Amino acid sequence: MKTLPMTTAPATDTAPLDPGRRRWLRTGVAGAATVALAAVAGRTSAAAPIAPTAPAGLLRLDLNESSYGPSPTVAPAVQRALAEAPRYVGNDQLLALQRQIATLEGVAPEQVIVGEVLEALGQHLALRQGAGGFIYSVPGYGALVDAAAPFGGRAVEVPLNAALENDLPALLAAISADTRALFVVNPHNPSGTLSPGAAFDAFVTAAQAKTLVIVDEAYLDYRDDAAALTAVRLLRQGQNVVVFRTLGKIHALAGLQVGYALAPRALADALRARGVGGAHAQNQLSLAAASATLADRTHVARVRAQVATERERWQAVLASLQLRSTRAAGNFVFFDSGHAHAEVAAALLQHGVRVARVFAPYATWVRISIGTPAENRRAQQALRTVLAALGQGRTAG
Repeated sequence: MKTLPMTTAPATDTAPLDPGRRRWLRTGVAGAATVALAAVAGRTSAAAPIAPTAPAGLLRLDLNESSYGPSPTVAPAVQRALAEAPRYVGNDQLLALQRQIATLEGVAPEQVIVGEVLEALGQHLALRQGAGGFIYSVPGYGALVDAAAPFGGRAVEVPLNAALENDLPALLAAISADTRALFVVNPHNPSGTLSPGAAFDAFVTAAQAKTLVIVDEAYLDYRDDAAALTAVRLLRQGQNVVVFRTLGKIHALAGLQVGYALAPRALADALRARGVGGAHAQNQLSLAAASATLADRTHVARVRAQVATERERWQAVLASLQLRSTRAAGNFVFFDSGHAHAEVAAALLQHGVRVARVFAPYATWVRISIGTPAENRRAQQALRTVLAALGQGRTAG
């Protein structure tokens, strides 16, 4: 395998509302919770290792969701929260979760904004500061930048470097007088590459002196050394940095749409004044699930370890197929199939495996989420079959 070099020292993609999510919404609060509770109860237990049964039907390995399910503490918490479903979330409930997150992250509760707030953050920055540039890596997760566009935000796109990493010098050089924010995902999506610790710290420190730096760490929890790499360390020092985390990846709560941002106090206060992250924006089930999963570090560690094992198995398969790939650090792999993405994706779908969309300009590269061992074996066999049918064709040299 020709693995791209990566120096070392965790966006989710947008997608149309799929039929499964439509069914979830149609069931209503109680029905949705019942479906979720049944799924969780059948998937994990507090004592048993994570060993889901063999997959059947379509493998949804396209959006980097977790196939390992949430913490076993989530289902009971959601069940208890059903009693409060007729009630709006109170400020005291929201503050309790903010305090829990603040303790975990080493910041003040007032710096915590609860919710999947990237889009609201982009809108706020464009509205508050007026038309200006939003810098980010391409290909990449553009939710924040796209949200700012209707309010005068201008996308400033910086290509990845030759190793498919965030090009830190180029991102820094792109900052101008009208830059409103610099948005960087680390580990990057879709390449999965991790910007190295010391160099990344120096980059953020230099950039935040000129503009707000927003770091999306959706996949950093898949690293054992996340605490030593997180940009929250720089926020604690008083730097002009926002760190975003979603609970939709390793915590497996994508269907509950919950996460949080950690921000400088003045920005956090301004966001709350605009209504971002307020109690009215929350729901009882998501808050209960978030509190439960954040308290269960053991489950996160177990999922991290199993995904790491499966990631190495994926890399070995890609090496055996002589496919160029990145050394991804999250819960997905990214590789050059040697064939048009549409051709490979369509053929895999015929074998029951759905992979991510194409990420221009990498027209032959494929991103596939890491599932359970059984799911991965099935997907790997499908990939072998598809490539054999297509012919190995061109592979990156």
